[in-house]
Order: sequence, then structure tokens, then C-alpha cells
Amino acid sequence: MEQVGKRSAARLDTVLRHLCPRLGAAPAPISIPTSAQVSVVPHSGEFCYTLDNDLLTTQQRQFYEDNGYLLIKKLVSDEDIERFRREFMRICKREVNPPGAMIMKDESLRSQFGQSEKVVNKVQDFQEDEELFRYCTLPEVLKYVECFTGPNIMAMHTMLINKLPDSDKQTFLHPMHQDLHYFPFRPASRIVCAWTAMERADQDNGCLVVQPGTHKTTLKPHGYPTWEGKTNKLFHGLLDEDETTPKVHLVMEKGDTVFFHPLLIHGSGINKTSGFRKSISCHFASSECYYIDVKNTTQEHLEKELEEMVRKKYNATSVELKDIWNFRARLVQGERINL
Repeated sequence: MEQVGKRSAARLDTVLRHLCPRLGAAPAPISIPTSAQVSVVPHSGEFCYTLDNDLLTTQQRQFYEDNGYLLIKKLVSDEDIERFRREFMRICKREVNPPGAMIMKDESLRSQFGQSEKVVNKVQDFQEDEELFRYCTLPEVLKYVECFTGPNIMAMHTMLINKLPDSDKQTFLHPMHQDLHYFPFRPASRIVCAWTAMERADQDNGCLVVQPGTHKTTLKPHGYPTWEGKTNKLFHGLLDEDETTPKVHLVMEKGDTVFFHPLLIHGSGINKTSGFRKSISCHFASSECYYIDVKNTTQEHLEKELEEMVRKKYNATSVELKDIWNFRARLVQGERINL
């Protein structure tokens, strides 16, 4: 059995190396210049969720401390957003096929529209698409990320979401959830999401909805919602949502970027318009974060679901959650230490 396990592990390593030659079996020490503007030590115990820096004002740090998110207006240029939009359209038309990317579609519309912008609702894990991955290396984004993670930064999880108009057959509402549910690495305070609106996002087309201050809570049990109609794969939500907790709709203009904590409870509403609502995002983490074993925790069922998906996609007989994240992870600044 041990020999079988070794052969399975070797097979997975071969598959992942084929898809992503830059991926090593273990992270070698790699260095990319940092801005050197952030201390790795929190500010004298006053702030738990940001690090000392020359960028955020005391008011901005306190807002993130209290609420778990921070909105920066017009951070990403129209030119960059247009480039990301064009690349998304190329992916929709199958002009490019990024290795390892998961192209998620509304299958009920494929017979009517084929693979197009009207069908593709998400491109996930675009780390091998050079044009989309530029988002994760934009200096204007990383200078803010560094305030939360410190100077050694890994891009861990990437998504471009194209929220389609809702239909009778499928909803693109994402139930309220905590992103840490998906992540087998810690500490949570050194993880942050950067989420940029590619066009105006409001209550009509399904903007982000957050519950301020919930980043101070623990990770809660998640699962698939029980509502009627079809739900999207891996769109897990809180199993016991407190409906009395106040919610804030984040109305954003094109280029606005929100940074938020992985324990912040958030989701997005339905798209009641006839158009699309696009956003591009990346979860970043300090490379000093470490992997945890999620067995016998609330994340164990997610581990099994992800591993099964990867086994089917790559015909691999043995997959571990850590291998999946090693495949996704990319150093974007500083030194690669643990992740």
C-alpha cells in the first residue's frame, strides 16, 4: 500500500508539473523585491489586523479593525480593467485556454448561446493566464495588500466573476459565507482578499454584501444552501446565519477595490438586470502562513469535495488538499517561506 501511495503522489506531482512547470515539490527560497514600507510587527498591540505602514491612515486602520474591510476608491485603472475584460472574452471564445483554470458555466444556457459571455459565470485559478494574473502583481494593489500580510506575499486564490442575470433555472446569488472556510492555512489575520469592481456594482446587479465586525468571530460551519433551484458548485454558505446581524451593501464604481478579512461574513445578491456584473479578485497571504490539517474540523467535507473534483479533472488517483493549494500559489512579492 505504501508503494501505491508513493506512485500516486508521484503521478500527481508529474501532472501538476506538466500543467505548471514552475511548481516545485516544495517551495524553494525565492526573493522578489518588496516595498519595505511595512513592519512585520503589529502596532504595539493597538491594531490586530493591520501592520505598521506608511500608507494607511490611523482612521483607515481603525475602520478595518472595527469592520473587517476597507474600500479604496478608483484603485485600478480603466486601462487595466479593459485588458482584463478582453482576456475574459478571449477565454469565453476559447481563443485561450489557461492551464489549470476552472471555467464555470450556466449549463442551462449553453445550448442557446454556446460558450460565451452569456454562459461563463466564473474563471477560477487563472494563475497560468499571464494577462489576468497581472492583477495580482499590480503595484497599486500590492502596496495595500502588504499592510495586511507583510512584505512576503503569496497570491493564493484567483477569480474573475461574471455575474449573469438570474433566471428561473439558476441563481447566481452567493450565500453569506466566510472565505476562511475554503483555506487550509493560517493565521487568518495575515490573509486578505482584494476584490475589484470591473463595472459599477450595486443592489440591482448583485453587489457584495458584508456584515461589518464579523471578522472578529470564529469560523462557522458551512454547507450548500437549502433554497429551491440550482446552486453553484462550491458556493457554500453559513448553515446557521444570524438574520439579525446588520448588513451593508458595498456599492462600488469601476476600479474601486475592497480589501477584506477572510472571516468577514459576506455574500452577493442576485443580478436583477439584463447585463453582467464583473469583478476580479485575489486572496493574498503572507508566505509565512502555514498549512493546517482540516480533518475532524468543519472544513473536512470541503476537503473531500475539492479532492474529488481534482481527481476527476486530472485523472489522479491520490490528491491532498495541500497539493491543490501548492498548485495555485504564486509568490508575487518578497521571499517564499512556508506556503
